[in-house]
Amino acid sequence: MEIRAYDESYIAAAQNILGHATDFAVMVLNLDPDEFGKAFIVSDVSRQFADGNPRYVAGMNGCELARKVLSQTHTPFTDEDDVMFLDKSPEYWAGWALAYYQWYSLRSFTDIITAVPLSRIIEMYPVYHEMDICHFSDHMDELMKEAYPTTRLKYHRMNSGMTQSELAAQSGVALRQIQLFEQRQRDINNAAAITLFKLSKALYCRMEDLIELC
Repeated sequence: MEIRAYDESYIAAAQNILGHATDFAVMVLNLDPDEFGKAFIVSDVSRQFADGNPRYVAGMNGCELARKVLSQTHTPFTDEDDVMFLDKSPEYWAGWALAYYQWYSLRSFTDIITAVPLSRIIEMYPVYHEMDICHFSDHMDELMKEAYPTTRLKYHRMNSGMTQSELAAQSGVALRQIQLFEQRQRDINNAAAITLFKLSKALYCRMEDLIELC
């Protein structure tokens, strides 16, 4: 079951914007890539971007997006004129690839960057930048599974501080069903939409956040 936040027709623009934003923040504003990555995931920009808000994935340039992230998070920076280089740097590629992987994987930017910091994605450039993006995505899947060995349901439940019984009571989903999902004895990707809705509402996350990677 795949419920992507926005249509594939927007992904190229989204990749370009986040690529330029990362390049501008690191190469022009001289921010540490992980400082920018952390600011991005705590800002509302990352959520709007992941949700496919047209203003964020198509309606502004990368320099504007970077400034919005830094302003929202009160990150100190010395502003410079907009610069978007024709030559694509490793920093541009990292933002470009990150935008695609978030869209493809249905994971939140917070989950991704917490597990694989922006600096580490930049380091992948020599190996993956000339390959099809699917090779990068496959590698990211492996890294995400290493970082989050439990199911996504269990991760969000534990992050919310709830026991399985408490989640069952708050969501109205049977305790045994939750146990089977977390033990991977039942595939949550095949669960009814109403079940995912109830669980996500109780866990204050999106339905997509509970879907397992293939």
